[in-house]
Amino acid sequence: MKRTHLPLNGLRVLDAAARHLSFTRAADELAVTPAAVGQQIRALEDTLGTVLFRRTTKGLELTPEGEAGLVALRDGFLQFEEAVRAMQAGQSSKSLTIAAPRDLTAKWLMARLTAIAASDPELRFAIVGDEEIDFAQANLDLAIRWGEGPGEHEGEALESDGMVTVTAPDGGADVAIAWPGCMGEDAASPVRVADAGLALDAAAAGLGRACVSELLARADLAAGRVVVVGAPRMVSRGYWLVAPLPQWRQKKVRALVEALAS
Repeated sequence: MKRTHLPLNGLRVLDAAARHLSFTRAADELAVTPAAVGQQIRALEDTLGTVLFRRTTKGLELTPEGEAGLVALRDGFLQFEEAVRAMQAGQSSKSLTIAAPRDLTAKWLMARLTAIAASDPELRFAIVGDEEIDFAQANLDLAIRWGEGPGEHEGEALESDGMVTVTAPDGGADVAIAWPGCMGEDAASPVRVADAGLALDAAAAGLGRACVSELLARADLAAGRVVVVGAPRMVSRGYWLVAPLPQWRQKKVRALVEALAS
C-alpha cells in the first residue's frame, strides 16, 4: 500500500476502539458518534481485507488479525507525535535566518539586529544575500526586498521618508552617481557603482550626488558623513519585510518583524 493511501483516520479509530473495546467509549474520546466509529472500522476492514473486531456475549473483542498490528500501529503514532513536536519546536527556536541586500545589511540591518539581540542574549541570527533566494531551499525565516510590494509573499513595508539625494558635506562633485535601480538617475554618469550602499559611500567620498532610500542613508546622515540636497521624494518602491505565509505566522518571525518595523 502506498503511503499516500494509508487509511490514517481509520487506523486512529482502530487504536481508540482497541484500547476501550467499545465503540461508544472510542466515540467519546474522538468526539464523534458510535455510528461514525463503526463506519470507520468497517471501511478499514474493507481496505485491509480482514476482520478486526468480533461481538461476543462478553462484548467487543479484537480478532488475532486486529491485535497483530497494534504494537506497530501505536509505535507509529508515537513517532508521528515526535515528528509534530520536532516541527513545532522551530517556532520556539531563537535562531532566525534572514536574507537581505548586502548594502542594507551593512548600513541598517546589522545595527538593528544588534539592538534587538541586546534585549535577548539567546537570539541567534544568520544573514545571507538576497539574490534570487528560494525560501524553501535556503530555510529562510524572513527576507528584506527592495520593490513596490511583497510580491507573492506576505509582507510589511519598512517606514522611510522616501528617496533622498545626498552628497558630501563640502558639496562634492556635481555629477549623479548611478547604480542599478537608481530610479531615473543619469545612466551615462561617469560614476557607476553596483548598489545603493556603494553609491552612498561614493557620495560621502565626494564623487558626486547619490539618490538613495532615506532608510539606507539614515545612519550616514546622523553621523554627518553626507547631507541631503533638496527635498525627499516619495516613491512607490521601498524596502519590504517578506515571507511565505507559514513563516510569516511563526511567533519568532512576527516578533522580529515588529522589532524591525518599529
